[in-house]
Amino acid sequence: MLAEAAIPDRSVAAAAADAPAAETTSLDAARLESLYARLEKPMFNVVYRWLWNRADAQEVVQDAFVRVWRRRDVVRMETVEALLYRTALNLASNRLRAQRLRRWLSLEALFERGGEAEAPATGPDDRARDAAIRAAVEALPDRLRRVVMLCEFSELSYDQVAATLGIPPGTVASRRNKALAVLRERLGDER
Repeated sequence: MLAEAAIPDRSVAAAAADAPAAETTSLDAARLESLYARLEKPMFNVVYRWLWNRADAQEVVQDAFVRVWRRRDVVRMETVEALLYRTALNLASNRLRAQRLRRWLSLEALFERGGEAEAPATGPDDRARDAAIRAAVEALPDRLRRVVMLCEFSELSYDQVAATLGIPPGTVASRRNKALAVLRERLGDER
């Protein structure tokens, strides 16, 4: 936790550096509260499927809002939603890297008995299918995984996903299609 707090969030710093003073509109508490009420669940869905841990996902979402709030004087209102998603994804990626490093450096991995599940599977076949889907999604390259998570779980349009990731909307569509094709190949074409 302490090591993660020391990692600067590049997306907030980059937005602050890129935002000309004349174009910035100050983010006030009422606007942030409104954004939180509207975006908390979709952001949680994306981050949860990145981390597969409810407590960590909630903490990351809250931390993303806190980081954006701290930089509120330089945040542009027209890009604040994309900035929130990007910040949350960066924080989730940092957390995963830190967890993997801790597991590698310790014997935790030998004693773990699986992670937290969103809903209990009803039988062995369901658990096996869920584990296969999760493994296939986690095996996607980050650039494809980010797109598929945002498109499927955030309720964002392609244009909003593009703004969040800093890529053209056409690239969002092609990466989503590529990710789904890879998942179909790895899992078989059971829809």
